[in-house]
Amino acid sequence: MLAEIITIGDEILIGQIVDTNSAWMARQLNLIGIKVKQVSSVSDDADHIVNALTLAQERAKIILITGGLGPTKDDITKITLARYFNMELKRDQETLDHIKGIFDRLNRPMIEANMKQAYVPDGCIVIKNKNGTAPCMWFEHNGTVIVSMPGVPFEMMYLMEEEILPRLKDSFKLPAIFHKTILTAGIGESFLAAEIESIEDGLPEHIKLAYLPKLGQVRLRLSGTGADELTLKNEVELWARQIVDRIGKYVVVEDDIPLEKALLDIMDKKKLTLSVAESCTGGYIASMITQHSGCSSVFLGGAVVYSNQLKQSILGVKEETLSAYGAVSEETVKEMAVASVKQFKTDYAIAVTGIAGPDGGTTDKPVGTVWIALAGREKVTAKKFSFGGKRIQNIERSAIAALTMILNELNRYEV
Repeated sequence: MLAEIITIGDEILIGQIVDTNSAWMARQLNLIGIKVKQVSSVSDDADHIVNALTLAQERAKIILITGGLGPTKDDITKITLARYFNMELKRDQETLDHIKGIFDRLNRPMIEANMKQAYVPDGCIVIKNKNGTAPCMWFEHNGTVIVSMPGVPFEMMYLMEEEILPRLKDSFKLPAIFHKTILTAGIGESFLAAEIESIEDGLPEHIKLAYLPKLGQVRLRLSGTGADELTLKNEVELWARQIVDRIGKYVVVEDDIPLEKALLDIMDKKKLTLSVAESCTGGYIASMITQHSGCSSVFLGGAVVYSNQLKQSILGVKEETLSAYGAVSEETVKEMAVASVKQFKTDYAIAVTGIAGPDGGTTDKPVGTVWIALAGREKVTAKKFSFGGKRIQNIERSAIAALTMILNELNRYEV
């Protein structure tokens, strides 16, 4: 079963907002066995909307539309759909009562524009939007289901989860689908592909392998489709086991979670704590970690010591070390990591110092030179990295390299 997603709004096309709706909807559809054929973004223009909808009906049986349902004049999706399906607009009393109830609770007056949101094409099924004033509209046309939803993400998500996905399951006979994700780090995509080439070549037609690379890591996703969910799950798991057995030293976790969440889970299970001492990453590692609920059981904190003065006063890095070797050096980063373990009383500490760029590099230490150290209570190790000349990528690469370094250490010694 194929679907298409159409997002409407000039604000998307000029880059004022990022279209996160499409990615979220595609994931939810895929989980119930519906494949997204295409994603399109169109402007607040009736001809553009009609053209996108006409082409979409040639490719897919399910079309999901978001955006353009607000109370302002540039929100023309509803009017355009009514014309497209040759329907009249009528007032839906339940929707009007719902809108009035929202304004009453907020103690705000309603204006004509708000009341117009209660008008819907007379041939659609109206689905109540409990989180907003714009109703969701379900159309059925020549065997195709077309659903128009508000573009506000939390409104769309509620409607999808509570209304649209269950209705789609009831409307179509959908296949079973199962995904298995293997998160790897420390090996590039091409090298990874070479390692598992023979396994990939042996996959049956109904199981596909996708490579999802990101800075310093690659996700391997096995996706299978079939008639029986349990049989399919067992089959995909068997193929996943072959891959894990082949590339075990690079496998972080067999789950679709971020690298830092995998580290938190491993350290939490082992009852270990972590701190950080960041220079060139400027707190980026701490930010990644603290996005996740429950991180406080592992992550106790750390310090962003950008200047040499703070490296000395907060962490106790020796002045003679900085003078002799510089801030970006093996000697300095080791002292930062060891001090972090002692100062913050943690089992492990990650320290990072480097030249993020785009300026500040020298012949001996060009932009992209980064030293990362990992200290435990017994020893400290450090490694030099040479990244590129782009600042943001250097920061991200440094963070991933640091997380990978401690993951490798934990896996090596099975702490």
